[in-house]
Amino acid sequence: MSAVLVVSRLAKSFGGVHAVREVSFELAAGELLALIGPNGAGKTTCFNMLNGQLAADGGSVRFEGRELLGLAPRAVWRLGVGRTFQITATFASMTVRENVQMALVSHRRRLREWWRPTARLYREEADRLLGRVGMLEQAGRACSVLAYGDLKRVELAVALANEPRLLLMDEPTAGMAPQERIALMALTAEIVRERRIAVLFTEHDMDVVFAHADRIIVLNRGRLIAAGAPAEVRASAQVQQVYLGSRGAH
Repeated sequence: MSAVLVVSRLAKSFGGVHAVREVSFELAAGELLALIGPNGAGKTTCFNMLNGQLAADGGSVRFEGRELLGLAPRAVWRLGVGRTFQITATFASMTVRENVQMALVSHRRRLREWWRPTARLYREEADRLLGRVGMLEQAGRACSVLAYGDLKRVELAVALANEPRLLLMDEPTAGMAPQERIALMALTAEIVRERRIAVLFTEHDMDVVFAHADRIIVLNRGRLIAAGAPAEVRASAQVQQVYLGSRGAH
């Protein structure tokens, strides 16, 4: 299986603190890869380098054979790399549908057509995406009045509007109730396999990680300390000691 994303010896330091130390991994189309580790392990720093929000000190990040390091976040997004954030990033005053329409307009590069009301553009396509994430019935509501779990679904629809071939999801279930977490990740897994999207996600909820990840990589103090199938990672004594606790995962 050919890799969509190839990360080689990625590194970043802040003064004397080595946040990410020569981390390497690969990710294939249709695969869900979980990046886990204790607080301060370097997960968010790693994420921010992958999509251009943070400059790397060294290494390589190749997406479909093209080097991403040195590109601005918007340029990375244009290539087909989507991202969701730990804290939802929707436009609160706009409706659910309008948020997705704006993403579609940007993806199709029609932002300069200011004389055309955005509300008329890509309405049917926006509704198809909202139907796919279970939010079509709330399409006309303002994002400001939505429950947090519903905002996460809207954010997923916005990310899908870019037709990404790689999706970076930073704590996709943060702030959600346990049942909502399981439901959102089950939906995400279904969609990404259906569309053959490669997904890298961070997550603190180990039930979510072990239920949905195809593979898991583990960071500790910026270093990659384990990688493999969920069962392998769960059985790793080093992972249990530094991250899951001496009793292991539950």
